[in-house]
Amino acid sequence: MTADTGAQTMATHRPPGTDADGALAAARRRTKALRRRLAAQLLFELVLPLGSYYGLRAAGLDQWLAMAVGGALLLPWIVYGIVRQRRVEAMAVFTLSLVVIGTVLTLVSGSPRVVMIRDSWLTASIGLWVLGTLLTRRPFIMTASRGIVIAKVGEAGLVEWEARWDTEPTFRHHLRLVTAVWGAVFLLDAVLRVVLAYTIPVDAFPLTSTVLWLVMLGGLLTWHNRYLTRHGMKL
Repeated sequence: MTADTGAQTMATHRPPGTDADGALAAARRRTKALRRRLAAQLLFELVLPLGSYYGLRAAGLDQWLAMAVGGALLLPWIVYGIVRQRRVEAMAVFTLSLVVIGTVLTLVSGSPRVVMIRDSWLTASIGLWVLGTLLTRRPFIMTASRGIVIAKVGEAGLVEWEARWDTEPTFRHHLRLVTAVWGAVFLLDAVLRVVLAYTIPVDAFPLTSTVLWLVMLGGLLTWHNRYLTRHGMKL
């Protein structure tokens, strides 16, 4: 009886909203971590390679060598990601292989357009992989959204969200459709990069291809958010 009374007293004097405040604080920490990760990706995968190319060109370096150096700058970032996550991901290894192979071929051929086409192989492979996940129980968008779902509703909310796959045909349809659109956009980007590689000056390619990808990605994300909101899929 004494133990029960003590437990009830402690429960009575527990500060209201403690659990909710803790969950909210955890969600904020996850959101900040996600933003830091996206900022780091933007810096190391976009700003640094692009800035280094034009900086080295301004310093008088050849086109092919400037591109090779820009690609090589991705290596520490990829290796850091593998070490930090303590596991080797197939996409990281694939990207690392493309950077190394593209750099070697550039040094052998002396043609900067080899590096330009290298990026097309990457986006085409990603697009095919995304479309390939349509044949599995976990399409690309469902897997890629896990971090965002956890940041918004926590681990328990993630379990409920993923359980909808087994009980709601409409949920499965929407995720498959969004995944198909993502895969198609990656493939389109690959095709357009090849066209650009052989139709515009070499020095114009890094900036042009980057702007093209940002425009396509911005349009894709805008459509993605509107589609999910319209069909009640937005958390």
